[in-house]
Amino acid sequence: MVFRLKERLGKRFEEEVQFFKGWQKDKKGVGAVIPTSIHTARRMASVVNPRSGLAVLELGAGTGVITKAILARGVEPRQLVSVEYSRTFYDGLVERFPGVDFRLGNAFQLDQVLSDRPSDQFDCVVSAVPMLSFPMERRVALLEDLLARIPAGRPVIQITYGPLSPVIKMPDRYVVSHYDFVIRNIPPAQLWTYRRSG
Repeated sequence: MVFRLKERLGKRFEEEVQFFKGWQKDKKGVGAVIPTSIHTARRMASVVNPRSGLAVLELGAGTGVITKAILARGVEPRQLVSVEYSRTFYDGLVERFPGVDFRLGNAFQLDQVLSDRPSDQFDCVVSAVPMLSFPMERRVALLEDLLARIPAGRPVIQITYGPLSPVIKMPDRYVVSHYDFVIRNIPPAQLWTYRRSG
């Protein structure tokens, strides 16, 4: 029992060190100093419907905390497509989660990253892209691209560390909802969902 606890704490510490190094290399691209907490990851993964028959699209997998929570929801590894911008994080993810369809690339260039599945629909999108690091027009363009890749009514869930939705409200184009405020995260995290209007 004590050994297992030490092993878990050791792995968590390694993840945090790896994440911090990634943040030092690319502060804009990583957007946080330490990984998302397991509590936040579970809340984000709670929007996934593992019985939909569709793959799930994850953006910004980092060290894999959210990836693990999505798989724990009952999603088969082959049914998870995960995009990661950092080569260091990507290499670690491929090793840690065999069978998951990891893509090394930019979430803002999904036509290129998902060029082999251009018309695929996904159950939902679970995003940890550091939206606040980018201009609003790019955030809106990314969100609308994501919404076009999922069925009407299904969500894009986004984590952010600001008090407001990181994507401006446009009720005629999409519906913005506050999903949760997770205190058990450093820093505390806001979760937002976005769905197509109508």
